[in-house]
Amino acid sequence: MRSPAQAWKRTVLALATATTISTTFFAGPALAAPEPVGGDGRWSVEPVDGGHRITLHLDEPLPVRDAVPELAVDGTSLGPAEESPDGTALTIITSDPSAADPSSVEVAWNGEVPSGDTGVNSRTTAHAPETPKTTASPSTAPAPQQTTSPTKSPVDPATPGPYHVTHGEYDLGDTAITLEGLGGRPAEIRAAVYLPDHARGKRPLVVFLHGRHSACYNPTTPATSNSQWPCPAGQVPIPSYKGYDGAADVLASHGYVVVSVSANGVNAADNPFSDDRGALARGEVVMRHLDLLADAAKGRGDATMVKLFKNRLDMDDIGLMGHSRGGEGVVKAALLNAGRAKPYGIKAVLPLAPTDFARATLPDVPMAVILPYCDGDVSNQQGQHFYDDSLYADPDDSAFRSSLMVMGADHNFFNTEWTPGVAVAPASDDWSNRNDPVCGSTAPTRLTAAEQYAVGTAYIAGFFRLVQGHEKGLLPLFDGSGATAASAGRAVVHAVAQAPARDRLDVAPFTSVSPSVRITGAATATICASMLDRSPQSGLPSCAAALTTSQAPSWTPATYAGNVTATPVLRFAWTDATGQVRIALPKSSRNVSRYDALTFRAALDENVKTSTDLTVGVVDGRGRSKSVPLSSVSSALTPFPGTTSPLPKTWLRTVRVPAKSLAGVDLRDVREIRLMGAGTAGGVYLGDLAFSTSKVGETDLADLPQVSVQGLTVPEGDGPGTATMTLTLSERSKVPVTVNIQSITSGATPVITQLAEKVVIPARRTSATFQVPLAGDTTPAAAAQSYQVVASVPTNATIGAGFTRLIVTDDDLLP
Repeated sequence: MRSPAQAWKRTVLALATATTISTTFFAGPALAAPEPVGGDGRWSVEPVDGGHRITLHLDEPLPVRDAVPELAVDGTSLGPAEESPDGTALTIITSDPSAADPSSVEVAWNGEVPSGDTGVNSRTTAHAPETPKTTASPSTAPAPQQTTSPTKSPVDPATPGPYHVTHGEYDLGDTAITLEGLGGRPAEIRAAVYLPDHARGKRPLVVFLHGRHSACYNPTTPATSNSQWPCPAGQVPIPSYKGYDGAADVLASHGYVVVSVSANGVNAADNPFSDDRGALARGEVVMRHLDLLADAAKGRGDATMVKLFKNRLDMDDIGLMGHSRGGEGVVKAALLNAGRAKPYGIKAVLPLAPTDFARATLPDVPMAVILPYCDGDVSNQQGQHFYDDSLYADPDDSAFRSSLMVMGADHNFFNTEWTPGVAVAPASDDWSNRNDPVCGSTAPTRLTAAEQYAVGTAYIAGFFRLVQGHEKGLLPLFDGSGATAASAGRAVVHAVAQAPARDRLDVAPFTSVSPSVRITGAATATICASMLDRSPQSGLPSCAAALTTSQAPSWTPATYAGNVTATPVLRFAWTDATGQVRIALPKSSRNVSRYDALTFRAALDENVKTSTDLTVGVVDGRGRSKSVPLSSVSSALTPFPGTTSPLPKTWLRTVRVPAKSLAGVDLRDVREIRLMGAGTAGGVYLGDLAFSTSKVGETDLADLPQVSVQGLTVPEGDGPGTATMTLTLSERSKVPVTVNIQSITSGATPVITQLAEKVVIPARRTSATFQVPLAGDTTPAAAAQSYQVVASVPTNATIGAGFTRLIVTDDDLLP
C-alpha cells in the first residue's frame, strides 16, 4: 500500500501545479453516467474533465464529528469530501490516477482510515464513566507521563470564590436569528446563565460555545439526527450548551457572569450549507448574543434578559471559550469583533480541543489552546496552528499565548452532555480503540471522565481568572514553567508559551536561515516546514517525514489551507557530543539581564526512538560559560507514549532555563547560546529561542488592519489563461502585509489548483492582486464552475473575509 507521502508526492509530480485538496464545490456536470466499480455497488466513479468523481454510499449516516470526513482510495486519503445533506453519501473529485480504478473506497478522518467503529457523537457506547465532578475522584492508577518534578500553583484555579451562584436561562426560540454563514438559514438564541449573587457593579463576562454534536434526539429511543433544524417531530434539541457547569460555576463564584450558548442550528446546517464548515456562522452566533447582552445590560430588549443582566455586564471585559468547532467559532468571533467600528472588549480567547480548518491567526489577544492527547475526533490536533501561526503574526504582539497538552484526555468529556452515563442524550467516548494501552478505556494513563472534567474546570476557570481577573499566581500553569493545580488531580498537562513582544528578546526563531546561527562539529541542521511535501513553494524540506498527519499537530495540513507553509523549525541531528548549534547575539541584544529565563521549544525527532538530551550553554563576553542539561529543566525530549497512529505525537514543548540557573555568566553581556548534542547520536526539532519574562500582556487586536479576498466572475476562455483576483485591507498599514492564498478546485476544468501563494500588500497600500490559472476550452458546458479561494496565515494583519468564490462561466455555445 502506498504511504500518504508517496501518494501526495505522485500527485504533485503529475500536475504542473500541485493538486492539494480535492473537495467538490458545485462541480460541473458529469461527462458520462456513473460507472459502479465496487463489487457491492457502494461506490461509483465518473470521468470528469481533469479527473474522476468518486461517490461512496453509506449504509447509515456518518457519525456527527467535528473532524471533516475524507475519502480514501486503496487505503490512502485523497482529502476532504463533500457530504450529502442526509450524511449518507460522500463525494470527491480528484485528479489522482488511482481514482480511475480503485480496489476500495472508504471513509477516512484526519488523513487515516479508522480501524474500527469511530463511536463519535453518534450513539451510547459501553464505556460509561462516573459522573464528572469539579474535582477529580481519588485514583490509585499511575499518573500519565511526567518526568520532571512539578510545583503546585500558588493559586488553585478551581477553588470556589466568595459568591453564591444562581443559574438561569434565556430562550428566544429555535429560529430567532438567520446567519449569513449558513446562507440565511435560521438558528436559535438560547443560553444557560451563571450569575454571582450580590456581586456589585458591572461584572466581567465569559461566553462559552460548544462544538459539533448531533442537534436533536428522541427521548424514548437512542435515535439522533443532525440534518434538520428545528428538530423533526418526535425529537428535541440536545442541550450541549449545558455541559460546562463546572468551569461556569467556579467563574461565577469569583464574580464573573458566564453565558453558555447553544449552536444546534449551526450544527444541523454547517454541512453542506457553509463554505467554511460553519466557522463564520458560529462566530455570528457569539456576536448576536453579545449584541443582545449589551442591550439587556442597558435595559433594552427581551424582558427575561433585561431582568438577568441589567446594569450587570462589563462589555469591555469579555472572555470567550469554544469547544471543538466552537473553538474555531470563538476565534472567528474575536476577528468579527475586531472588524467592527465599535468593538466589544474581548480580552481572552480559549479554544478547547479546537478545529482550525482555515488557519486564521489571532495575535494581540491572550490565548490558551487546550489539546487532549487522546482526542479520537480531531485526532490531528489541528488547533495547534492557532498557537504556531500567531507566534510572529505581529512583531509588536501585545499578548501572551499558550498551548496545553492534556495527557489521557479525549475530545468529548470536557462536556457532560457529551459523556455517556451522565448526558441526557446519546453520547460516547470518541477514542474508539477500547484496548489501546495509552488511551483505551482501561489504560492506567487514561483519565476517567470525572478526572478529565476536573482538568477542564481548572484550566478553563484558571485562564480567565488569570487574564480577566489579573490573578498572576495562575500564570505558572500556562507559561511553561511546569506548575500543576491540585484540583486537576493526577493529570499531567504540558504547556508551551510565548511572552508578549515587549517582554521577550527573540534570539533565533528558527523560521528561516540566519547568519547568526552556525552548525559545528559532527552535526547537521536544516530549516524544515510542513509535511508530506505539501509546501514545495516554501523551498524548505518537509518535517515529520516518518509521521502521519494525525501525529504531527504543528504540520498537519489544514482543510482549506492544505499547501500553506506550516511551522518552520530547525531540524538538528548529531552523531557525537561535538555537534552544536551556536547562535550569536548582536551587540544591541547582549544585555539580557532583565529577562527571567532562556526559553525555546523542542521535540524529539521521530526517527529517534529513545530519550535523548541536549546541553544548553550560555557564553558571555569574557568567555565564561554556564551549561545546563535540558533534561534538568524540561521533559521536552522524552518521547510521548503510543505505538500506533494517531500516537505517539510529535509536539514541541517549552524548555525554560531560569536565569538564576545561569549564575557565573554576565547576563549583561551574553555573546552566544550553544545547544549541544549530549552523548551519542540524536536528533531534535527546535524553535522559538528567546529570552523572556512571563507576562500576560493585553489585548490590542483592533489596531491591526483586516485583509479580505474579493470574489470574481470571469469567462473561461479558449485556452490557458489567468483570473486576476484582489486582496484588500480595511486600512493602510505602515508595514507590508503578507497573506497566504489557497485556491481549491474539484479537479475539473476550467481551474487548476495552485500551490499556496504568498501575496504581499506593500506598505501604505490597501490592495494587491494575484492570479489563479485557468484552463479554458472550446467545449460547451451546461453550467458555470464555482471554486473556493481562501486567505490564511497573514502577517501584520488579521483575516476579515477570508473565503470567496471564483466563478468561471462557460463561453462556448451549447448545441
